[in-house]
Amino acid sequence: MTDFNPAHARLFPTQGLSLGLMTPVAARGLADPREARRTARLADDLGFAALWTRDVPLMVPQGPDATASALDDPFLWLGMLAAATERIVIGTAAIVLPLRQPLQVAKSALTLDRISSGRFVLGLGSGDRPEEFAVFGEDLESRATTFRERWSLLRAALSPESSERASVLQATGGYDVLPAPARRIPMLVVGTARQSLQWIAREAEGWATYHREETAQEGRIGLWQQALAQRGGAPKPFVQSMLLDLQADPAAPAEPLPLGLKVGRDGLRDYLLRVHAQGVAHVMFNLVDNGRPLDDVLREIGEQVLPDTLR
Repeated sequence: MTDFNPAHARLFPTQGLSLGLMTPVAARGLADPREARRTARLADDLGFAALWTRDVPLMVPQGPDATASALDDPFLWLGMLAAATERIVIGTAAIVLPLRQPLQVAKSALTLDRISSGRFVLGLGSGDRPEEFAVFGEDLESRATTFRERWSLLRAALSPESSERASVLQATGGYDVLPAPARRIPMLVVGTARQSLQWIAREAEGWATYHREETAQEGRIGLWQQALAQRGGAPKPFVQSMLLDLQADPAAPAEPLPLGLKVGRDGLRDYLLRVHAQGVAHVMFNLVDNGRPLDDVLREIGEQVLPDTLR
């Protein structure tokens, strides 16, 4: 198999746990692009491995307070961050594939991989908002099948291998999307996308899922490793997202949050080392705006926590 692009090695080092950030970072409402570029450069300089963004097609109110997320187009957003940085990986977590035309996703992915010099990772999910499926004319109940079908065509369109790309030419009447990439673009499944772990272990370069209480997460990691063992071949990474409310007091004890933790840096460091020992390869932080200056939070993680996780 062709080697992966440089993003794969940066995101999944042979030693240690890498850390990433969900973007826009701790933003309220539409993010300021200038501030986002500045924050991205700081994260790059501090040694964070990745900048991630979500695909939210419509501003559908959700949650107990009925808030609606306002997020820019993920591919355009990541193109901006790629232009502002030099080393950090840019990734989607996740593109809602059943609401997207797979050849258009392939075009965007190939372009981002090219303009970032191979720093792009494509995370994909199945979506769960009935309102969006209705507006886009897609069947919510069929999204598992739609995901698999579109994944197959997308995978072929992103492949460096001519034998794998044959199905794209067949689907388009002989026309390619863009020239084949020199190296394979990593594709991750985010959530389960309503697929079995055996399917994910076979088809994806890794699995990204949500924060859970440590014992429960250890069980999920065990299931993932079992699915990989059944498949055979090389191991594949487990990625975890995490809501993080980092306290100013380094010794502040950990308190559970929905999908994350409220904790000081000492407890955060200990937690990250534990989950890495369980099998987590990368953690993407979704930072809570708790009133602390964002730069202070990023520097504290980058200077006081990150060096220990990479050992």
